[in-house]
Amino acid sequence: MILELDCGNSLIKWRLLSEAPAVAPVGGVVDSDEALLGALLAVPGLALSGCRLVSVRSDVETAALVGLLEREFGAPVLCAQPALELGGVSNGYEEYARLGLDRWLAVVGAYQLAGGACLVLDLGTAVTSDLVSADGEHLGGYICPGLPLMRNQLRTHTRRIRYDDVAAEKALHSLRPGRSTVEAVERGCALMLRGFALAQVELASECLGDGFSVYLTGGDASLVREVLPQARLVSDLVFVGLAQACPMPGVQ
Repeated sequence: MILELDCGNSLIKWRLLSEAPAVAPVGGVVDSDEALLGALLAVPGLALSGCRLVSVRSDVETAALVGLLEREFGAPVLCAQPALELGGVSNGYEEYARLGLDRWLAVVGAYQLAGGACLVLDLGTAVTSDLVSADGEHLGGYICPGLPLMRNQLRTHTRRIRYDDVAAEKALHSLRPGRSTVEAVERGCALMLRGFALAQVELASECLGDGFSVYLTGGDASLVREVLPQARLVSDLVFVGLAQACPMPGVQ
């Protein structure tokens, strides 16, 4: 089996790929290296032949995780690195190494799936948008706060806004005008995300012309899917790019 990891600042997304294509991936999300190890050891008959990962953590934190995996499973670990070009996509940043690795791999993954011009919207803690031309030129993109950041800013800087995550989830069952603070905040932020997504499609039309594909990924992608019916939701888009960055024999 091959272990794939997407290591964010607070969470680690993982999945196991079998060399047998008919076997569905197994995976999950954990909040620490220790929790990851526990989840992996709970998988019956686990035998790793290799691991590939993308990390936006510090070099020290990433090295600690790599060491843990190598000691526990004795399998080689490949780490994605910044690149000027990958999978037919040319990095559009003036300083290519400063483009976030997870964002870069999502762009590469989308281009692999689209086979042409595409718009990539990743709706997580932060929201990112990236445009790729038909010939694989990354034209750059945009970054703005995601729903968690907007919510936390209002909670932090407005004394009377206090509610828990359960209330927030319930408030998003509708986008009608809010009749409580939690409804007003959550629905207002969700509409801001929708507005951003629609604006990106307009910009992509100007930059890419007709015929581009739209890809959604990230934990809050479902909040904008209704207004982008043409978009394809791919929750593991980063892993598609990771396969390009860290190829392993016999595994796609």
